[in-house]
Amino acid sequence: MPRAAPNVAQGTELDLSAKTLWPAATELVSLRFDLVADHAYELYPQYTIGLHAWFLQQIQEFDPALSAQLHDGETDKAFNISGLSGQFSTQSRSLQLQAGKTYQWYVNGLTKPVVKGLAQWLKQLPEEVALRDAPLTIRQVSLAQAPTTYAKLAAVEPGRSLSLTFVSPTSFRRKGHHLPLPWPRNVFHSYLRRWNEFANRPVDQDDFLDWVDDHVVFQRHELASEKIVAGKRGSVTGFTGAVTYGLAGKADDTAEYVQLFYTLGHYAPYCGTGHKTTFGLGQTHLGWHLSQAEPQAMPMAQRLLAERIDELTTHFVNQKKRTGGTRAHDSAETWATILARRELGDSLQTIAEELELPYETAKTYSKLARRAIKG
Repeated sequence: MPRAAPNVAQGTELDLSAKTLWPAATELVSLRFDLVADHAYELYPQYTIGLHAWFLQQIQEFDPALSAQLHDGETDKAFNISGLSGQFSTQSRSLQLQAGKTYQWYVNGLTKPVVKGLAQWLKQLPEEVALRDAPLTIRQVSLAQAPTTYAKLAAVEPGRSLSLTFVSPTSFRRKGHHLPLPWPRNVFHSYLRRWNEFANRPVDQDDFLDWVDDHVVFQRHELASEKIVAGKRGSVTGFTGAVTYGLAGKADDTAEYVQLFYTLGHYAPYCGTGHKTTFGLGQTHLGWHLSQAEPQAMPMAQRLLAERIDELTTHFVNQKKRTGGTRAHDSAETWATILARRELGDSLQTIAEELELPYETAKTYSKLARRAIKG
């Protein structure tokens, strides 16, 4: 007789030997990994690239097609990951993991195929996360959020307000620049875009976002901003903190949008907020949990790298103005990232691998960037 699907809730430690980890109909899963540093390790500034690559490599070992889809998909990715959280030692230039301390890492899946892949992966989970120069032992895997479906989220009970806490730097793209503010239209656009992509319950985007503009207001907020390195190239100015949104005017006249407003708020802990969520940005909790969003001291190396990338990108963009367009900016950002990381001491081979560039291409870009600076 087949084993009944478990009734699993947020905070439950997963029994990885169980036949079924969550109900078969599950479409959304949020996993928490408790990782232990056996020794004191130094994290390099862009270590989330390593977490991203390690995760996709894990999936590739048993489902190459799913790994390729998560890596190459041009639409929103059906997963996201966090950076590490826990107790660090901040030295003059680097972020230090402390020996014997436990660190948290989160992985979220947003579709049934991804959730199925996560379940299969957990059945053959290795003993450690093989992060470059900082292997971390996997002590425990638990549920950060209760497994659910899009239908269940669509039926959440509306409240009188909605609070969200942005626990890692969060940002949006607006007219080619970063917008480090939780402006309601941008926040709910980021959720709705993913909802329309994955939920099979499409909503008229423009009409709903116009409704958000008219009726969603700030009731309270406590925010901080910082510039960080994020993703494979470039820097981001993002915000952390908490915000409470309320509804004003005749919002109740459009009941389906009131419902959607709260549904998307409950979707946020699974899908994240803003861009570069597959590299640790935009991790979001439901409710006002400001202590979880207190920015940890940023290591000097990461701050210097972010500022240098931004400075170099501006310089190269100004040089490339005659070509214009997104392509020129992307090229400038790539040159800036390579040169800034070389100045910080990273090897060209490592940079090429993490930016997924042929070594000779990265070498050429490095030479061109140095020549452009000297010129």
